[in-house]
Amino acid sequence: MSDKAQILKKAFGRHWVTNDELLFQCPKCNHEKLKMSVNVEKNAFKCWVCGFSGNKISYLIKRYAPEHYTEWSSIAEEIDLSQYEFIFREDHEEPPQVIKFPEEFKTLTGRKTGDKLKALKYLYSRDITDLDILKWKIGFCDFGEYAGRVIVPSFSTKGQLNYFIARSYTDDFMKYKNPRVSKDVVFNDLNIDWDDDIVIVEGAFDAIKHKNTIPLLGSTLRETHSLFQKVCQNKKEVYLALDTDAKDKELIISKRFKEYGIATRSIEISPYEDAAEMPRDEFLQRKQNADFITDLDYLHYKLDF
Repeated sequence: MSDKAQILKKAFGRHWVTNDELLFQCPKCNHEKLKMSVNVEKNAFKCWVCGFSGNKISYLIKRYAPEHYTEWSSIAEEIDLSQYEFIFREDHEEPPQVIKFPEEFKTLTGRKTGDKLKALKYLYSRDITDLDILKWKIGFCDFGEYAGRVIVPSFSTKGQLNYFIARSYTDDFMKYKNPRVSKDVVFNDLNIDWDDDIVIVEGAFDAIKHKNTIPLLGSTLRETHSLFQKVCQNKKEVYLALDTDAKDKELIISKRFKEYGIATRSIEISPYEDAAEMPRDEFLQRKQNADFITDLDYLHYKLDF
């Protein structure tokens, strides 16, 4: 073990060695498990729960173990991280993703004619109301790359556009044609009340339909995803209302949350295919009756299959 590693062990105590990294309890969020990885060679650290990260271990020691800073400084040399593909930021946050609306984007307010009427009819057919449209700032494109599609935008807590869903309202064989950027955002975080119950659903139309819900936008939810980390930071139980055919996904996500002390409840969707098909009042009633997901649920599912 190198001298640097020995100092880190003295500074942060309980640890685990894996590959080229040391794992410690994060001094910022104090999560009970060893979820802060420190790579001495790359001079970088990151907590996979709260996202606390940086590209100078000296900063970590100076802030949270100052009694060891002099010893560290005497032997440590800061490393140029430009040679590495992934660089942790010292300000502890990933740079926010900010994108632009398609140039052809139009609002759905005003006279209801032409393609605007077609887009509105599609939304109304999915029980999306005028109030929903205004709240979510839903628009459409009638020409260009996203022609014939309703646009459901996602805004960060700072009100910046960070993603959007482009759903065809015609008979296009490609239902969705979304921007070629990262989907690792908390979709429409601007409208989420983190003091209220949080519900995770599959898609954007599930989220539009029901209060305080966040879509996955992907095949699963991993520890490194922004949504997972924000739920863990919130330290409250979370509801899962995934599609009827996604029981295995629901259980996997539930087990991941359990490892971080987050309890999960399951909202029964059947006989509907997804949350978007379920009437709003019925969804609220099922949410009130939602049971906690337990290890027994996982066992029963495995036995059934």
